Amino acid sequence: MSDARSHQLFINGKWRASGSRATLPVVNPATEKVFASVASATVSDLDEALASAERSRNAWSSRPAKDRGEILVAAARILAEKAGAAAKDLSAEQGKTIAEATGEYVRAVETLEWNGRHAEELSAPIPMGPNRMIVPEALGVVAAFTPWNYPAVLIARKLAPALAAGCPVILKGAEETPSVAVQMVESLRQAGIPDGVVNLVFGVPVHISRHLLSSPIVKVLTFTGSTAVGKQLATLAANNLQRCILELGGHSPVIVCEDADLAKAVPAISEYKFECAGQSCNAPSRILVARSRYEDFLSRMTDAARKIKMGLPDDPATDMGPMANARRIEAMQRLTKDAVERGARIETGGTRLDRPGFYWPPTILTGVPKEARVLHEEPFGPIFTIAPFDTLEEAIEEANATEYGLAAYFFTDAADAQRKLINSLSAGAVSVNYLKGVSADAPYGGVKQSGYGYEGGEQGARSFQILKMVNGLSSFG
Repeated sequence: MSDARSHQLFINGKWRASGSRATLPVVNPATEKVFASVASATVSDLDEALASAERSRNAWSSRPAKDRGEILVAAARILAEKAGAAAKDLSAEQGKTIAEATGEYVRAVETLEWNGRHAEELSAPIPMGPNRMIVPEALGVVAAFTPWNYPAVLIARKLAPALAAGCPVILKGAEETPSVAVQMVESLRQAGIPDGVVNLVFGVPVHISRHLLSSPIVKVLTFTGSTAVGKQLATLAANNLQRCILELGGHSPVIVCEDADLAKAVPAISEYKFECAGQSCNAPSRILVARSRYEDFLSRMTDAARKIKMGLPDDPATDMGPMANARRIEAMQRLTKDAVERGARIETGGTRLDRPGFYWPPTILTGVPKEARVLHEEPFGPIFTIAPFDTLEEAIEEANATEYGLAAYFFTDAADAQRKLINSLSAGAVSVNYLKGVSADAPYGGVKQSGYGYEGGEQGARSFQILKMVNGLSSFG
């Protein structure tokens, strides 16, 4: 399999090194030191994964859905038993706190279990009236590409519904957080997943995506990541008309209305924003506050941000660990510098911490002009802007003023305002007086440049199925 220092590929039911023995370094973001390695797949490795998945396809899709579901439930229980140790490895690789990493594994377990328990009903024929029936069938081999920010949750949201539907999966895990993909796949292996049904590869992302998506064996692409990369993958997938499920970037607004309870709104926004050092597509990034409440909100939020304790992710006293890599620090520096040069004010933060590790403090910007990059580019870090608004229409216009449409949030108890905001905000998910992660039973997807297709719930499972319409039946058994 692999150990804490060396992570391998999983092809046709066996853990193995790369065909070339090549590896990539894994860096601890709290120390900036290489502490592990991960195998880098060759073209030959990828071809073996494709062939292995294709060989397993018919047997897996024809296996009773109840049996497929039982394997997922068993894998969930196995993963739950080792989640404590696994969370420590995730924390060391990604930089999130132990508490955050543990919570992520809890959500991954819930996702495996939910899909396992519903596998049979989601594969059952659907009556459509007299003489008509929809028969769900597995679409085929899935290429799943997962990021480093929430690897356990996002691997589970791709693997579980695909496997429940009867689709073999080639998982391209994140090279920055390989232990998570290894733990997930090993849990499935121990649960009895047949050889070839799940294959795990790591390597140079562009090489892997080009090779896998050039193969007609792959029928579905599921990807979570940036909008730019999502567009590149969708272009590759178009050549073979592979179905795409794309959860892409976000730039989520929060509208704080005049009647909002700031004692609840401020901690809710702060907690959700600075989880995972703000490296979440759903994280709030643009806060719009009714002018009469603006000064009070700004004071409270600035105070909350300054109280966040940064430190080593394995220290129980730490509220926020480092960012995942040097690329994110460079992005924070670039966005902050651009905003300040255009006239913005830094209320708190704004400068990398002078210590080893990729540490960037909670940063609040005000007076940000509309042309500043931070209002248009996904920050994907612990930076957000705060601005006042005079009318709800003005707030809605500003909230919708980016190319993204993944999530939006607002705080008000007024029924009329709630209805107007729900109907007017352009986002795949709108939350009222609430900021939390997505549950396993809920469909989730974006609009505009935030992607298309759904993950989670019944709609997520259908992404991996052909809904075959059968007409003219005299009976169906």
